[in-house]
Amino acid sequence: MSLIDKIDRSRLPEHVAIIMDGNGRWAKAQGHPRSYGHQEGVVSVHKIMDAVTQLGLRYLTLYTFSTENWNRPEEEVQALMSLMVTAIHQETPNMMKKNVRLVAIGDLSRLRPDAYATLQECMATTAGNTGTTLVLALSYSARWEITEAVRQIAREVSEGQLRVDEISEAMVTNHLTTKGIPDPDLLIRTGGEQRISNFLLWQLSYAEFYFTEVFWPEFREEAFYEAILYYQRRERRFGKTSEQLI
Repeated sequence: MSLIDKIDRSRLPEHVAIIMDGNGRWAKAQGHPRSYGHQEGVVSVHKIMDAVTQLGLRYLTLYTFSTENWNRPEEEVQALMSLMVTAIHQETPNMMKKNVRLVAIGDLSRLRPDAYATLQECMATTAGNTGTTLVLALSYSARWEITEAVRQIAREVSEGQLRVDEISEAMVTNHLTTKGIPDPDLLIRTGGEQRISNFLLWQLSYAEFYFTEVFWPEFREEAFYEAILYYQRRERRFGKTSEQLI
């Protein structure tokens, strides 16, 4: 019996975010180059997207490439860019079939031209889809995102479009790259590390965290369902007491 049968469909998270960690370490343990791990990681993305759409989750955000990843060896960066182009191109028909909309957050101007063009084409093609929204965090870091939001707000104040006393949490939220996307309910990190690595610092304020030793290339549907079951066992109080939730 699959773990999906144990999931309470009335208590699903609206938004799941995943830090897909462990590709390189998994490949090395298998005696393969790091690029092999990234290739198998794409298979996991496909499998998890199938699980997400089967459950009917509204949002899935994948930490695909951080601003810090630009510091990796040039050969690996270029291999990742090429893999992303191929993966997005190949997955577009499947996204259309499953009614998935693709969006991206991050400093996309730094992407390689062919990667940027492929991404934009897929986002345009899937823009009208109304099922799951797949958010790719590319060339992304939370500190970059928050800094950009501060700059935009400061610019609006200096130009007289905004008063300082009008700045609120909601306004900051609306200046982030995730504007219009609900905050994650559940963060999953694979690969055994227990940190969030500059990912969605503002948005993860009340998310449940799930850390697993499983490397991303081995994180498939059943592992994902286990994370959802963990989420459903949690009591989400948002600062209240348990008695107030009754």
